[in-house]
Amino acid sequence: MAKLKVSSADLVARARAQVEEIETADAIEMVGNPDVVMVDLRDVRERQRTGFIPGSFHCPRGMAEFWVDPESPYYKEVFGEDKTFVLYCGSGWRSALTAVALKEMGFDCAHLKEGFSTWEEKGGPVERKD
Repeated sequence: MAKLKVSSADLVARARAQVEEIETADAIEMVGNPDVVMVDLRDVRERQRTGFIPGSFHCPRGMAEFWVDPESPYYKEVFGEDKTFVLYCGSGWRSALTAVALKEMGFDCAHLKEGFSTWEEKGGPVERKD
């Protein structure tokens, strides 16, 4: 296999330098705020296995660009609301990359720096469904 020109770690580092990163403690304080939408980019199996932030909106990573675009047939109305959007994934990598892509499209959002990986241990509420 040929050597990659850019590693995934490099892509994430570049993305993090371009977007707003929210610390876990600050995001915990945002839970329940009607002006904030926490957007879970993880796979549905991750949500089922580890739980999710209460009130979060599930948007699979592969659909984010389509769901925020009002001209897309996949558009979701939630993304048209005048709210603060905080993206999250497991480790903050997918959410950083997604935030850059959405920023390039003109969609304003931030992402949870450490992702869901430290959420519960830092006192964040978790919802679980059977």
